[in-house]
Amino acid sequence: MSAQISPAQEGVAAPGVPDSCEGKYLTFAIGEEEFGLEILKVREIIGYISVTPVPRTPLYVKGVINLRGQVIPVMDLRLKFNLDEKEITDQTCIIIIETYGRNGSRLTGLIVDRVSEVLDIQAGQIEPPPSMGASMDTSFILGMGKVGERVKILLHIDRVVEDQISELSMDTTQI
Repeated sequence: MSAQISPAQEGVAAPGVPDSCEGKYLTFAIGEEEFGLEILKVREIIGYISVTPVPRTPLYVKGVINLRGQVIPVMDLRLKFNLDEKEITDQTCIIIIETYGRNGSRLTGLIVDRVSEVLDIQAGQIEPPPSMGASMDTSFILGMGKVGERVKILLHIDRVVEDQISELSMDTTQI
């Protein structure tokens, strides 16, 4: 009788996870939870800088920053994920990402508690998002990356920021 080999042992993606999910991820923390986003989406990481509020935006949209002459909308991922707001610390960072939507590419800043590391996550280490029932939208989760004993929630970052930031895509001459 031969032992069955799991997809993780073979180094292939689990059912429901495309092979294209494997790759390098920038990992970061929000509270005790660890997340990852594709490193190719990251343009830079900066320490927290003052954010200019913009009226009539969702609570999780903190406003905009002027980064080397470019106005970039900034979103607090804690608030986006319905977590309590936290005081800014010396570890708080803004991750500048580039996403692609119906209006082309755009830069967005994501406030996170701290940046961890860049990990190379293989297809066999990624499980599909858990089923949370019809009332729970998990379309923004690419998969669950198993790294040692830890689980990293791998984000489909375009879906996390889509539409919510589009109203802030501004011309720098208006600021």
